[in-house]
Amino acid sequence: MILIDPNVFKAMQEFAKSNHPNEIVVLLRGRKEGDDIHVTDFLLPPFGSGGKGSASFPSHMLPIDFTIMGTAHSHPSGVLKPSTMDFHNFYGRIMMIIGPPYEKPRAAAYYKSGEQIPVKFSPQR
Repeated sequence: MILIDPNVFKAMQEFAKSNHPNEIVVLLRGRKEGDDIHVTDFLLPPFGSGGKGSASFPSHMLPIDFTIMGTAHSHPSGVLKPSTMDFHNFYGRIMMIIGPPYEKPRAAAYYKSGEQIPVKFSPQR
């Protein structure tokens, strides 16, 4: 399960909303505890870019940071299913997709295998 602080998720939604209809991408920072991943923060990747239909960053430019659990990006269309390109650019343990309407908590998370992971919004401990 992915556990994410609602305030962290709200900040990601605001970032996505302010860039709509372009996609955004962020790095998810947190920790793994057993089978759960706790997302505590997000970072903007260096040289990240987003546009109509894709968002990317050069992974070779990232610093070594073992707190990066994966990525989140927006799908302005509202479809929360990953594309083939999403899987080709998978980075880290998880991928989260967020979409409109940005006033509601709408997210889906996946492992590289394509298996969907439940997302729960819970405050940090």
